Formats: sequence, C-alpha cells, structure tokens
Amino acid sequence: MAEGLPYEYADTRLHERRERVFLVLAGFFVGTMAMLNIVGITHFVHIGPLALAVGVLPYPLTFLCTDFISELYGRRRANFVVWLGLVLNLFVIGTLWLGHQLPGISEAARPAWLPVGSWEPPPWQVLPLSGAVHLPNGEVMGAGGPVFHIIYACTAGAVLASMCAYMAAQFCDVALFHFWKRLTRGRHLWLRNNGSTMISQLVDATMVIFITFRQDLLSGRKTLAAMAVLVGSNYLFKFVVALLDTIPFYIGVKFLSKYLKIDPQKEHNL
Repeated sequence: MAEGLPYEYADTRLHERRERVFLVLAGFFVGTMAMLNIVGITHFVHIGPLALAVGVLPYPLTFLCTDFISELYGRRRANFVVWLGLVLNLFVIGTLWLGHQLPGISEAARPAWLPVGSWEPPPWQVLPLSGAVHLPNGEVMGAGGPVFHIIYACTAGAVLASMCAYMAAQFCDVALFHFWKRLTRGRHLWLRNNGSTMISQLVDATMVIFITFRQDLLSGRKTLAAMAVLVGSNYLFKFVVALLDTIPFYIGVKFLSKYLKIDPQKEHNL
C-alpha cells in the first residue's frame, strides 16, 4: 500500500478510474462555487414559502461532493478541494474587480483612427432606471448606470460573504464527517452524511446572509426579523436537500466503492 493513502494503486487503469471520478466530483464542486459566486444575489426566487437567492439553489451539491470525497478518498483530499474552492473564489472576485476598474467602451473615448460606431456600447451595457437603486455595498446608483456595476456590487459583497461562510462551513462539514466516522467506526453512513451537512449548512446560512446584507441591516433597510426570514429560508432549503440526498449518497457510495475498489471502512483507521 502506498504510504499515507487509503487504497492501493492496483494498476494504471484502476488508478485512472479513481482519478477521473475524483475530477468529476471536484469539478462539480468548483463549478458550483463559480456559478454561486457569479449569479450570487442578482435574483431572488420563491419556492413555496421560501425566499432564496438564485445562487443558493446549486450550493447543497458542494456538501454532497465533499461527503463523497471524504468517504472515498479521505480527509486530506476533501480539504484540498475546499482550499481549491477558496482559490476559485479569489479568482472570481479578482476578475470581477478588474472588470469593474477598467473603463467601459464609449464613442467619446473612441480613437480617431477607428470607424464610427466601433466603440458604441451595446444597449444592455447601460441600464435605464426609473429611480435610485441602493446597492448591497451601500452605494446609490441612478439612471443610466452600467449593468456590470450592479452585478459587481451584488456579486462582490456576496463573494466576500460566501468566502467567509464557505471556509467555516466546508471545513466544519469535513471535520464533522470524519468525527462521526471515527466515533461510529465507519458505521451509520446516514449519521455522518446528515449530521455533518445539517450543522455546517446552518453555519453557512447564518454567516452568508448577515455578511451579505450587513449594510442593509445597519442602515435600517432590513430588520432583524427580515434577516431571520432569509436565514430560515436559506437553511430550510438546504436542510431539506440534505435529507433528500441521503439515499443518493448511500447508492453512490455503494456503487463507487465497488467501481473504484475502495473500502471506505479503512479510512477511519489511517
């Protein structure tokens, strides 16, 4: 057995199979994080009595991915994916910041040697507003502002909140998952799946709402009751999804452990 690893490299083909599955799980994890941070709080939807930012919808998938990685590949790989997600967060906010700093194209700034109309901005770049808009970062935007500025103001604050909540919740999820796994000696898969996810999701939901809307709360535009509704909606959605993914998690672990020839029971003894 390779030192420090919970499984043997039986052959090259098996190793490739294991790495492909890991890449799929990690890919869904970082892809979901990117989607969450880009769409963020730009749009809110209601599902029954719940009021949710559209970026929340795919987020529970990240906890399912880290649970699969924790179960099949061990704690070190799960923590690696969490750190990779942080790097992706920084990349997203860095790209948004750069786009915000660079000036938008306009005919007024068009070099003389370029043909007329070549620097005319598309109609969707400037958003006509009927009144002032209070952005999440505290700025007030009037009519004729660039759409990207609104997206940046919404997303940048959401990414900051997401980064803080993400680091706390994901590491909490991985740590609790392995705590329950050691405690039960690898038994009761449902306990470590739900016990780790439900607690870490509460940490995430509370932090992300209060950090994202801190300016609205401090300025009085949102009350504590309104914030509690957002936290409750956010967490209830994630709680229900965590319950619903228990059966797919059981099926997935059973299939993948055979497909990858990995014994998840051995990992807690490392």
